Amino acid sequence: MRRLPFARPGQRIGLLGGSFDPPHAGHAHITREALKRFGLDRVWWLVSPGNPLKEHGPAPLRERMRAARAMMRHPRVDVTDIEARVGTRVTADTIAALHRRYPGVRFVWLMGADNLAQFHLWKNWRSIADVVPMGVLARPGDRISARMSPAARLYAPHRIGAQDSHRLGRARAPAWCFVNVPMVELSSSQIRATGGWSGGKFGG
Repeated sequence: MRRLPFARPGQRIGLLGGSFDPPHAGHAHITREALKRFGLDRVWWLVSPGNPLKEHGPAPLRERMRAARAMMRHPRVDVTDIEARVGTRVTADTIAALHRRYPGVRFVWLMGADNLAQFHLWKNWRSIADVVPMGVLARPGDRISARMSPAARLYAPHRIGAQDSHRLGRARAPAWCFVNVPMVELSSSQIRATGGWSGGKFGG
């Protein structure tokens, strides 16, 4: 386990959370797009100990961390095990812990449009949207359900247009931005189903 990443007050840091079971080129792609689109200084991958919404546990954290670092090689991206280190399991608690440890840092929560569609099912979801801006990256097939989701409707007055997406990193919550990006059609579940990830070994 490594130390927590360094951040200075005023920095704009995107947070991409997930089990990364396994990490793949799609994760790396949306990370690079988020850096470009949302005016971020850095992105941190938050590799979770486990997803409480999933019935079956992921591969061991150490193996997912190793695979994530091999997949995401970028000078402005840190692959972290922050949730395991601070003892949080849900996003709202993780963000609260980060705000305590990094006063003055501007965090932005990053997610795919599929996550926005089910965001209202997350524990304490409104406490997330009310304290950090959110950057939503759309991939084909998820756009309509995401835009019609309870979270999108409730926070519609706080939406930043895609043409102003660069403002998100400096926006005050609640604020969110929905951008369409060319997507890598790949998912962790597809990789697991085809046998490309077994015991921490990521193939193809």
